[in-house]
Amino acid sequence: MSGCGKVKAWQVPLRLVTGAFILHSGMEKWDGPDEQAQGVHGMARQTFPFLENIDAPRFLKLLAAGEIALGAALLTPMVPTRLAGAALTGFAGSLMAVYAQTPGLRKEGSVWPTPDGIGVSKDSWLLAIGLALTLSPHQKHHKHVKHIKHAQHAQHVKHVKHAKGHGGCHKHHCHHEQGGHPGHHGHLKQAKLVAREAKEARRPAKGVSPDGHSHHHAHRHGPGHARKGCPAHH
Repeated sequence: MSGCGKVKAWQVPLRLVTGAFILHSGMEKWDGPDEQAQGVHGMARQTFPFLENIDAPRFLKLLAAGEIALGAALLTPMVPTRLAGAALTGFAGSLMAVYAQTPGLRKEGSVWPTPDGIGVSKDSWLLAIGLALTLSPHQKHHKHVKHIKHAQHAQHVKHVKHAKGHGGCHKHHCHHEQGGHPGHHGHLKQAKLVAREAKEARRPAKGVSPDGHSHHHAHRHGPGHARKGCPAHH
């Protein structure tokens, strides 16, 4: 029963035992004698007056058919547990209503049964089982919630790792800007400095003419001094 994936392990004994019991009860009522039909019909119509319009044998057949259908549903794995539990809850609730409204089944002013009402009072267990199956968490919904929580946790971890990595990159960038390895602005500054030094290197020294003679040399030897005789030209 649990192989279909719709019935959980803890639900198997509840569905199996109640389903088999109700199915067997319905099959016995299907061909029940008139005495049984009269007794069951008499108890039911005291609680549900509209049943007076249905004769006892027909009522017994209808009740037997309902029990057979309910028992088969509980035993069939393809039937969702919550649906089968709701049907069981309705059936057991009607039995408990008969127990509460039928004189002689309960002690005076008490919910506890008399010796004649013990058999009917035990149907309260069916009501409890039906409610347990009906209120069981939906399997797909549980998986969906679990998946959402897992995705949120993974997303949170991803954000934390990204934030840490971004902080490390920011520190590394600041180290490049402020430390030994220049950043983008440091490269520009260094390039400007090299260009400035190259420009200054191309300028003639102060007091030196473009041909390499100083003004002091021209003043000493005279402006007409032959350049080729000067040792500076050799």
